Amino acid sequence: MSLAAAQSKKVSFRAKESTVCPICDENHQKEQMFQGGGRLIAGKLAQDLRRLYEKNRKFGRVSPLDYVMSVCPRCLYSSFPKDWNSLNPADNEAIRMATDSRRAYIEKILGPLDFTADRQIVLGAASYLLGMDCYQLRGASVAPTPKKAVCAIRAAWYFSDLHEEFPHIGYDKIRDLLYQKAAVIYGFTLELMQNGNEPVDQAAGMLGPDTDNNWGFDGVIYLNAFLTKKFKDQMAPKPDDQVLLLSRAKRTLARLYGSGKASKGKPGPIVEMTRELYDEYNAILEAMGGEK
Repeated sequence: MSLAAAQSKKVSFRAKESTVCPICDENHQKEQMFQGGGRLIAGKLAQDLRRLYEKNRKFGRVSPLDYVMSVCPRCLYSSFPKDWNSLNPADNEAIRMATDSRRAYIEKILGPLDFTADRQIVLGAASYLLGMDCYQLRGASVAPTPKKAVCAIRAAWYFSDLHEEFPHIGYDKIRDLLYQKAAVIYGFTLELMQNGNEPVDQAAGMLGPDTDNNWGFDGVIYLNAFLTKKFKDQMAPKPDDQVLLLSRAKRTLARLYGSGKASKGKPGPIVEMTRELYDEYNAILEAMGGEK
């Protein structure tokens, strides 16, 4: 079989050059996804800005998210490729010291993992959980907060899919917990956009939250409002606190909606979704006796 014919039946390939882990010095070949060839069949855009993909008759399940995170198969250090080597000594030491706890944590949730194998749904989910764990130990210079937010919502998507495939394991509980974490971290990201305590511009190219459209900071504002509405009961158990929480999110959303109406450069889908979400906020707050 020719090389071209063999490649036409595969979803991914291994990079020729070795990747060296800055934590444990492990050498490995990063797996990357082939582009084109009818591998991806795009479906609809979900309310949480996830691009859904249809199963491919030839290739089966295909997701570009599987291949985004760089993960060391030995120590399970995980990061976006841009940040792989940008570790200061303190970050490096903290991540190295947490290797055993990181492995125990991820294996408790997903079982033993082999990141020398081809990426699939379980390794994809693990890559983002590990990313959240590692960015928790990174300094402010790499803007870890918005990157944790992206990892959290992508991990929630994976556990949603895992729950569909294995509905009796309890992956839905992990999914909901990750969505709630994403809601909180997106709120923190909004604060950082205003106070400058982290260089959030460093994360602009990977905010996504998915890979087909990078909605950037507009996506942060929208997702903060969407997740706040979805998990208001968990984030603020008291009705009065919910009204305050929702009112704050609505004001931020209103600025995005207003800028979308005023600018022809805003992508149409997010403007329309923002309008619908804004109307939902009005209805909820009115029902709760809050601002109209």
